[in-house]
Amino acid sequence: MPYALFYQDAQVSKAYPAEADVWTLARKSGFVVEVVPDKEAPLPRLVLDNGYEIRACELEPHEDPALNKAEAEREARMEPNLSV
Repeated sequence: MPYALFYQDAQVSKAYPAEADVWTLARKSGFVVEVVPDKEAPLPRLVLDNGYEIRACELEPHEDPALNKAEAEREARMEPNLSV
């Protein structure tokens, strides 16, 4: 089942093979925020920014989630690494 990133019920990403793939995309795109820990949850945790969610989606005609994932991975390898 393919998954995508949604904002207020509108699909804002391509479809990917697994939910984890969309989490990777969301983190890279800045849609994931760290929740400040409290007494009940002492470790910080990552959540999607307000209004965003990851959920199963319908494929567009001729869309291939595996190809979308491969394309995203290829683009990530081509980006310069600025963390020095």
